[in-house]
Amino acid sequence: MKKLLLIIALFFNISSSLAAGGGEQNLISRHWPFEGMMGKFDRQSIQRGYQVYKEVCASCHSLKRVYYRSLIEVGFTEAEAKAIAAEDVVIDGPDDAGDMFERPAKLSDNFVSPFPNENAARAANGGAFPPDLSLIVKSRVNGPNYLYSLLNGYLEPPAHMKMASGMVYNAYFPGHQIAMPAPLSDGQVEYIDGTSATVEQMSYDLVNFLQWTAEPEMEERKHMGIKVLLFLFIATFFFYIAKKRIWSNIK
Repeated sequence: MKKLLLIIALFFNISSSLAAGGGEQNLISRHWPFEGMMGKFDRQSIQRGYQVYKEVCASCHSLKRVYYRSLIEVGFTEAEAKAIAAEDVVIDGPDDAGDMFERPAKLSDNFVSPFPNENAARAANGGAFPPDLSLIVKSRVNGPNYLYSLLNGYLEPPAHMKMASGMVYNAYFPGHQIAMPAPLSDGQVEYIDGTSATVEQMSYDLVNFLQWTAEPEMEERKHMGIKVLLFLFIATFFFYIAKKRIWSNIK
């Protein structure tokens, strides 16, 4: 009996740890505009989040599954999206001579990765491989709150904790030791719309942006779901009326 209780207790401890993204502390919980049946994207926040990604994260992290043309869906004009794409260089080819060549990125291209391959990425980051961020929100338990907590979880390590070489302390990362230094600091980005760029604000905007990259069809899917539910409700009502009339003469 004691062994059974011990196994049950261990199971719930592991489940709690997984729910917290692998850490030992409860995650910071925020209200996100995309949550719930009626949730939708905050496009201004997503645009600010793109700015944070571009100025802070893009030097290490890729967005391989996102196309430049998709930026138009979140409020950028076609001209703005083209200008954003043109800032990056794509290796294309071969040309008629059989050679590869460089050209500015176009709307039809995926976001250009900061490194040509994984080995180059590891070499530039002390052996650590920065993950692609396209689906990062969906690949973590309670992804939005986990990422927000991670970005705000850089603290001084406890006095008793011995840090491995090249690692920094994060209260919400599994094991609390992470190779990525704190990426955000107050005032690091000058928002185009004048919003105050605190760590909390930049984290919030970046998570909104990464939620969109992970699930760009979310609004359409939710709208379709509401239409389907409405159709089923109306159909059920008419089926009920029909059933009452068909069986009304049967005693």
